[in-house]
Amino acid sequence: MNIMFVSVKERTKEIGIRKAIGAKRRAILGQFLTESAIICLLGGLVGLILAIILSMIVNQFLPTSVQVDTVILAIIISLITGIISGFAPAYSAAKLDPVEALRYE
Repeated sequence: MNIMFVSVKERTKEIGIRKAIGAKRRAILGQFLTESAIICLLGGLVGLILAIILSMIVNQFLPTSVQVDTVILAIIISLITGIISGFAPAYSAAKLDPVEALRYE
């Protein structure tokens, strides 16, 4: 969530320009929610790959397995986490006043 708040602050001027030329709140909200979901999804995939590699190493000493339904559940949870943690920053970006956003910095 903090990463997304920083992203919103860094791109305040861009948001102001988009709103000034007619971007709707839904478009800006969708942009930041999508970005947040992708960031969390990539983090989840990296964690999943590391878990599979670790499972292969541990498998030499103890029998382990990585089940497909667990992998799918991990990806879904990662995606939901991205959407939930990105909603507040995306909503604050969508609420910005175009004049104040263009004046920022």
